[in-house]
Amino acid sequence: MLKSFRLISILEGISFLLILFVTMPLKYIWDNGDPNKVIGMAHGVLFLAYVVMAFMMKPELKWNNKTLGIVLLCSIIPFGTFWMDRRYLRN
Repeated sequence: MLKSFRLISILEGISFLLILFVTMPLKYIWDNGDPNKVIGMAHGVLFLAYVVMAFMMKPELKWNNKTLGIVLLCSIIPFGTFWMDRRYLRN
């Protein structure tokens, strides 16, 4: 389950960065919103999977509520999931 959570966290972080730095400029500067719809949907699914998996990992990794809060907060901060992976998931 840890490998799955690590994979989801990395993919969620990549999709978030794609939205911020690729699809949003395409949408608002060049009036092309189609990539934003596709990447946005994928990011939404990955975000929900990340949140569910974080709650599932809490008892397995013996996280307290503060750690869980930090892990969840990392999902809305650019590059946060990469930091979280290094800090909390790598042994």
